Amino acid sequence: MNTSLVRGKAPLFLFLAYGLLLVLMLVILFPFLYVVFTSFATREEILTRGFFLIPHQWTLDAYGYLMNSEQFVRSFRNAVTITVFGTAINMIFTTLMAYGLAKRWLKGRRTLNFMILFTMLFNGGIIPTYIVVQQLHLLDSYWALYLTAAIAPFHLIVMRSFFQNIPLEIEESARIDGCGELRLLLRIVLPLSMPAIATFTLFYTVQNWNSYFNAILYLTDSNKLPLQVYIKQMQAAAEGTMNTVVAGYDYSPSVKMAAVVLTAAPLMIIYPFLQKYFNQGMLLGSVKG
Repeated sequence: MNTSLVRGKAPLFLFLAYGLLLVLMLVILFPFLYVVFTSFATREEILTRGFFLIPHQWTLDAYGYLMNSEQFVRSFRNAVTITVFGTAINMIFTTLMAYGLAKRWLKGRRTLNFMILFTMLFNGGIIPTYIVVQQLHLLDSYWALYLTAAIAPFHLIVMRSFFQNIPLEIEESARIDGCGELRLLLRIVLPLSMPAIATFTLFYTVQNWNSYFNAILYLTDSNKLPLQVYIKQMQAAAEGTMNTVVAGYDYSPSVKMAAVVLTAAPLMIIYPFLQKYFNQGMLLGSVKG
């Protein structure tokens, strides 16, 4: 093969590859920038100017309105509560069950693994699950959200596989030094499993932060509804009407865009701190899972 010909085509290939990636980045980034910039625009400019990206007049009125809105602040606080406690319960249950199933000497291990795989294909359904929650008197309680989604089977299986790939020699040496199972998990296994822990913490955080369907299914008190339900209510209230004020609330486009920005901001802040572990966890899961 003519190596000079291959070398000559390499710069052209890199140029096309980078050009394609740049186009894809702009396509993905443009809607986000539009939402952010529109949130800083005035109501009058949005209603009269039409489509635009950079506003002529910048204002924080939309964010000020949301910060002074009792309904938004309450929904945001509810979302934080659901996310923090829900993610903690998810990780505790998933980690403990995955660690137990990773032990080959565990009796009934195959039966439990089959039951977990079965739930990935079939589940009880919405109505039976609702009846169980009702019989346990968990309706209108955050525990209905926590317990019905305590363990994601796929996350459990991947974490179990991660624990199985920890060298047995490390565990045996720790047991010789007097470590029990709980101390072994906390002092040895978990520090070695930080990529997997960080990865699934991020997954569960996103899942709980975006809680919508289960919230409207199990929560009846409007004061307990999370942020995603508030966003949907805002959209539904203003949809199909030219009025920017509905039922005493200001639902102008800039306010809706500001609500979207504030909803996405916490996850965007958290992700950079977990990015290193997240990338390692995804790579290890693809190789060892």
